[in-house]
Amino acid sequence: MKTQKALLYLEDGTLFEGLGFGVEGECLGEVVFNTSMTGYQEVLTDPSYAGQVVVMTQPEIGNYGINSEDDESRKPFVEGFVVRQCSPIFSNWRGEKTLDDYLRENSIPGIAEIDTRALVRHIREGGAMRGIISRDDFDLQSLGRKVHEHPPMEGSDYVRSVTVTETYTWPAENPRFRVVAYDFGIKTNILRCLAGRGCDLTVVPAVTSAEDVLALDPDGIFLSNGPGDPEPLQYIVENFRKLIGKKPIFGICLGHQLLALALGGKTYKLKFGHRGGNQPVKNLINSKVEITTHNHGFAVDPDSLKNTEIQITHMNLNDQTLEGFRHRYLPVFSVQYHPEASPGPHDSFYLFDDFIRLMKEGADA
Repeated sequence: MKTQKALLYLEDGTLFEGLGFGVEGECLGEVVFNTSMTGYQEVLTDPSYAGQVVVMTQPEIGNYGINSEDDESRKPFVEGFVVRQCSPIFSNWRGEKTLDDYLRENSIPGIAEIDTRALVRHIREGGAMRGIISRDDFDLQSLGRKVHEHPPMEGSDYVRSVTVTETYTWPAENPRFRVVAYDFGIKTNILRCLAGRGCDLTVVPAVTSAEDVLALDPDGIFLSNGPGDPEPLQYIVENFRKLIGKKPIFGICLGHQLLALALGGKTYKLKFGHRGGNQPVKNLINSKVEITTHNHGFAVDPDSLKNTEIQITHMNLNDQTLEGFRHRYLPVFSVQYHPEASPGPHDSFYLFDDFIRLMKEGADA
């Protein structure tokens, strides 16, 4: 693995020096951290990371390589990758290439051999912030200028950069229901989970109108995960308002936030977000605790849903952020976390079954 000096410069002036890997050059984005011990390929290919430089807290990354089966989307979407140690070799029967080769092929810069513990602690204290990885520009004034000229995550629409441009289908082996899935950055395993339960899927671009969705006559509508700030996405929220009450709706992650906005709620930016496969969430309906996977920097304000027809169903036990809600009278529900990611490993699969139940009840009505 060819290495050379690399810098990570944060917008508050903090500097980390390490060794570069992946493609040469530089990248800009919001610097965030993920606490998962495995799954770096899934992290790299999760479109919800668009616009972000991801720091892995697990100290050794790349030791089981990259394979062609574990991608969560058509390509990696992170802007850059930060690790303590990037393994130059891999040892796994499924491995096909090194992490370094994979990042080079996909034009993503990385930096290794820095103190990721210190970096994560700094982000926890100061919050997620913009940063730059550079392997050719070491002038601090130049780096600082580039970082401060880069648009912040708040107010930016990253969905348009990750959504598909054309509708496509994902058939079920034993189809029972027709589902339209909005792609705001949808992950492949979500499609597998729905298709495995008999859902014939039509995946549509984020800009698809409510009228076009209803013209497909689905049994249910799925709202996917995705990157960035939900507030600028009013063109999506307006479509949701036309769909609520027409068909059963299930949303996760960004879909959850956008659904809350459509129902009159508000969102806000978390200090450093939730990213990892070890987040405890309490189901307030049955008092069970689920170990869940998260990837979000924004959350729904629970106070904004008070005195409405919304029931809060899930709460994060680390910081009491809202993790799920449902409509009291309409077949509409959502969660902030990723039930398809299986950290529990099966704690949250029931949510897909709940969606199936709502569609079945609608078909029988």
